[in-house]
Amino acid sequence: MHITDNALVVLKKRYFRKDDSGNLIEDWDAMLHRVSENISAGDQELYKKCYALMDSGYFLPNSPTLMNAGGDLQQLSACFVLPIEDSMDSIFETVKNAALIHKSGGGTGFSFSRLREANSRVRSTNGVSSGPLSFLKVFNAATDAVKQGGTRRGANMAILNVDHPQILDFIVCKEDTKELTNFNLSVGITEAFMQAVMNDEDYDLVSPHTLQQAGKLNARQVFDLIVDMAYKNGEPGIVFLDRINQANPTPAVGKIESTNPCGEQPLLPNEACNLGSINLSLLFTGDGIDWLKLREVVRDSVDFLDAVIEQSRFPLPQIDEMARANRKIGLGVMGWADLLYQLKIPYASSEAVSLAEKIMEAIDFEAKQRSMELAVTKGSFPNFPESIYAKNLVQRNPGDQDWDSLLTSISQHGLRNATLTTIAPTGTISMIADTSSGVEPQFSLAFVKNVMDGEKLIYVNKHFEAALAERNLLSDELLQKVSQSGSIAHIDEIPQDIKDIFQTAHDISPEWHIRMQAAFQTYTDNAVSKTINFPNNATVEDIRSAYELAYQLGCKGVTVYRDGSRENQVLSVGTSTTPTANPEKRVAPRMRPEITHGITQRLETGCGHMYVTINTDEQGACEVFVQMGKVGGCASAQLEAIARLSSLALRSHIKIDAIIRQLKGIRCQSPMWHKGKMITSCGDAVGQALDNFLNLHKSGEISSLNFQIDPSLAVDNSSSRRTSALCPDCSSTIEHVEGCLKCPSCGWSKC
Repeated sequence: MHITDNALVVLKKRYFRKDDSGNLIEDWDAMLHRVSENISAGDQELYKKCYALMDSGYFLPNSPTLMNAGGDLQQLSACFVLPIEDSMDSIFETVKNAALIHKSGGGTGFSFSRLREANSRVRSTNGVSSGPLSFLKVFNAATDAVKQGGTRRGANMAILNVDHPQILDFIVCKEDTKELTNFNLSVGITEAFMQAVMNDEDYDLVSPHTLQQAGKLNARQVFDLIVDMAYKNGEPGIVFLDRINQANPTPAVGKIESTNPCGEQPLLPNEACNLGSINLSLLFTGDGIDWLKLREVVRDSVDFLDAVIEQSRFPLPQIDEMARANRKIGLGVMGWADLLYQLKIPYASSEAVSLAEKIMEAIDFEAKQRSMELAVTKGSFPNFPESIYAKNLVQRNPGDQDWDSLLTSISQHGLRNATLTTIAPTGTISMIADTSSGVEPQFSLAFVKNVMDGEKLIYVNKHFEAALAERNLLSDELLQKVSQSGSIAHIDEIPQDIKDIFQTAHDISPEWHIRMQAAFQTYTDNAVSKTINFPNNATVEDIRSAYELAYQLGCKGVTVYRDGSRENQVLSVGTSTTPTANPEKRVAPRMRPEITHGITQRLETGCGHMYVTINTDEQGACEVFVQMGKVGGCASAQLEAIARLSSLALRSHIKIDAIIRQLKGIRCQSPMWHKGKMITSCGDAVGQALDNFLNLHKSGEISSLNFQIDPSLAVDNSSSRRTSALCPDCSSTIEHVEGCLKCPSCGWSKC
């Protein structure tokens, strides 16, 4: 497979092995050899199959397999769900187990629905419960403390059922986007609730501890609140739990209560699943799709993923038992948008939706066919006698495949894997494969990559670039225009037929996003990870219509995102980046005026009394001074460094709360209580002083100080422009796809 420069950056940073000094000891060939040798476990035929499958670019497994196969961890799965029972022992046992999973490279999902509501009685202590939201914060803090496999930060999903007495608190608990930053939130929706929404009826809240009615709420008002919060910041999402359990292949084994962090993998408590994706863009033959090659790749991919289960070392014995009893795998796709570009089919079209169903049906059918054949030679998954397959209850919509015959064969011979298909986020593996993410449309046709010495390079979608070259339209000036917005919808120089084909995420109406998700869901065992993108000027009613359409079309869940709706996304505007290397364009601090005004705070630290002075100019806070009477030498120099850098950031238009987030929580060996708060270090004290300063302004106590932001830094929310976040690693523009933030430049991601 040809490895692009971008892919090589990601591989070197996240996947290739390094020695103790941090020097690379692997390349592409060595990594594939390591993974194939480990997965095949001495089977030379399987080794050749695994190596050729990955090296061809037709298929790549999930990141933990590429990272950990053949290593000390040997934890090869991406998705886990852990149970939380209504006891302190269970809660903190799960906190520990989640930390072990994060350390090994996996993401975790939890249902907090079994925890009794706040202020309900706890007999064992003769006290009252603090409720699920308090423990949600405990899980979030624990995740902060764990570096995930040395490669990525832990990600979590929290689900609370819509009939839990604290559902209203849960829906709004991420209204402050600085809270619960390691969690995605979804409300568990039932069929009864959706019917009550449609009929504008009340529904019962049920205490999980007593199973007794704990009040009533109007379903439509609760649904409205979910929609309103999704409009404001994209959370919570919704998960149709009844619909998910209708497709649960092993209902006798347990009920599905949660999913993995991005929502595409519903799992039983203590269950895991390993994933992999087929690169659809490589199946284009010049005038169509190579259907025979697709079936061959599906069969080889099932063999690969099934073998991963055998070689996995799961982090907990109960997960090992459940994973091997059900042997779930999740084969999905990437490169869908790029395939449509090559076929010259618009993403937002009935033709594309029909093709999506046809491709996914072929994948699902061939995957089950191969799993049935593996069951004949290697045995069915141990829980197969308890499965719906054994009772011949699996239903598939009639399509091109002979499902009746296949299901009859499965009932006779068994199935190797309880689930076969999942549309998962492809994140960095789609970057390695140089193709579009999952089943998402391309987020942008060109992006700017920051390289050394402030230089910026424009990276262009290869299919779009080829289309421009074919029409003699390719030029640096045109690519610069495209890179400024990502879309070509409003560029006059580009012909309409090219605009129709090369649609990007924000060119496509939410209805078509959802129709595409539903098309893939039709033939997917598990679920589909997808973000329904909205422009900034979308309305609350637009969000509501999208949620209702997702329910009507059979989706198992939905995640929406209105552009620019999260405060931490509003860092730059696309038009502010240009592909020039002019050093004068870099950020520089504004000059300090002759006279400033401010306040001084005294804080108690483990090193002594600290005095923090914060001054303002006409544009807002501009400088910080820190003094401490008893320190000198290196400690004094470090305090001066903190103050100088904070001042530099303030005069460079960095938001105060961004500086606060960097300083608060830094710990040293001498913490100290101060006015009911713990000051964990001198750096934390400066952060708290800035926080106090900001709160005083908000309360009006220091309203004479000017906090207005320079108008030139304000975000343009007009529909013709797209706001954009910057990657914390490389400062390139971040994309919001598949329920995750993703940097197309260096591979940084956050789900």
